[in-house]
Amino acid sequence: MASPEQVDWYDTPLFYDIVFDGDSPAEGAFLEAVHREYGRGNRSKRSVIEPACGSGRLLLEMAKRGWSVAGFDANFQMLDFARKRMKGNGQRGTIWEDRMESFRVPRNRKFDLAHCLVSSFKYLLTESHAEACFQGVADCLKPGGVFALGLHMTDYDNLRVTHERWVDSRDGVKVVSNTRTWPADVERRIEPIRSRLKITFPDGEERFQETHWEARTYSASELRALVARVPEFELVACHDFRYDMEERRELDDSYEDIILILRK
Repeated sequence: MASPEQVDWYDTPLFYDIVFDGDSPAEGAFLEAVHREYGRGNRSKRSVIEPACGSGRLLLEMAKRGWSVAGFDANFQMLDFARKRMKGNGQRGTIWEDRMESFRVPRNRKFDLAHCLVSSFKYLLTESHAEACFQGVADCLKPGGVFALGLHMTDYDNLRVTHERWVDSRDGVKVVSNTRTWPADVERRIEPIRSRLKITFPDGEERFQETHWEARTYSASELRALVARVPEFELVACHDFRYDMEERRELDDSYEDIILILRK
């Protein structure tokens, strides 16, 4: 294999989207079920905000389901892709550039639902930034609104490199994603991550790209401590990445991934 090009994969939103968009219908259905089960907000004129909205795949999914959607991201390429996909599908949404730890909602809008499902929250590398994000989400939710936060938990006893692989294609473009996560630096609460993409185009041309970044680590007790620092939130349930509303989880260290359902 040729040496991979060092590229931030968020600068290549099409390839990111090909890998993850297949889960969008299941995630959209889950979010609607979360709102019905745990939310106390408006059941007809429903509104949702997505911090770190990326390529806009869930903005589009929720808009198609009749929600008024808003989202922000720190990456310009992702935002441009999201705006074009919404327009190309005849949907509208409020999309702007911002950061999870310091975002400001245009016109101070309030929402029935907020979500961040695929561990993007872990890119906030300090406790102060994580708490600021929680507080920002709480401030923009209506009373009774819910925040669905999904993230991979950290097993501090695991000293092995973990590996996840995804394969998908669209319009003849095939993307193979291999992501490896190294054992955590326990004192700094940081885990190194590397993602490699192999992209094959319809004419047979291949491209290899690689991204390195860091993520903050979380155990169950560390998540509980974070939630406790934002008193506006009540932890009402936990689920996992299977998006099964019939299966509730405890917030403990027995699962590799967790979705916190926080109600204002």
